[in-house]
Amino acid sequence: MKSLFILNDPPYGTERSYNALRLARSLLAKETEEARLFLIGDAAACAKSAQKVPQGYYNIGDMLASVIRRGGEVGVCGTCLDARGIPDTDLVEGAQRGTMDQLTEWTMWADKVIVF
Repeated sequence: MKSLFILNDPPYGTERSYNALRLARSLLAKETEEARLFLIGDAAACAKSAQKVPQGYYNIGDMLASVIRRGGEVGVCGTCLDARGIPDTDLVEGAQRGTMDQLTEWTMWADKVIVF
């Protein structure tokens, strides 16, 4: 099955992005599953590399990198990146600047669209 996750929330302050990444990683552990994540709005900050969090606290950047290593694709809204002053060079390796056209194509590709 092909799943598209659309994340809207920031990396910290709520647990929605954290839970979305947990589910995406779990799905990607199954051989028959494919997952794509599109980060929009405040979720664009989830793809920022070199996040520093307190010891023992989850790191959304590391979790996103884990999704990518498991074969997940990650698109990040370019307009949202620009609005937050995050250059493409600051993205977690494997995350790509995305567009509404990409989100449209991915939505059409997906069997399921899950919004967090």
